Amino acid sequence: MKNIVQVFGKKKTSIAVAVLKGPGNGFVRINGVYLDAIEPEILKFKAFEPFFSAEEFGIGDIDIRIRVKGGGQISQIYAIRQAIARGLIKYFEKFVDENKRTKLHDFFLNYDRSLLVRDPRENEPKKAGGKGARSRYQKSYR
Repeated sequence: MKNIVQVFGKKKTSIAVAVLKGPGNGFVRINGVYLDAIEPEILKFKAFEPFFSAEEFGIGDIDIRIRVKGGGQISQIYAIRQAIARGLIKYFEKFVDENKRTKLHDFFLNYDRSLLVRDPRENEPKKAGGKGARSRYQKSYR
């Protein structure tokens, strides 16, 4: 029987939904594409930073399937890494043990808090009387 966990991560308008299945073969897919085909290389490592940094906790062979949409390339990467970190913690909570889950949670908080906690900053909407959120049209006195 497969152990399945589904979680999400958000950054700005990007939403990543991760499905973790274990035990598996260690396959990782983003929008149906295998991890080896993701370019550029630096963004691939940034996205899977929680997976690589938490190997000491005995993650094992877990299949990860991620669907991501919205936003730009960088915000999608940050949404993916948040979804992976949350998914690992949820997987440990349901299928491994609570002690390892607590250690992993504390490790992620000390390593990078944005792995677990969403960044609340959003784009400010445009208002009337100007071409942006804060800028106003120029006023003429003559």
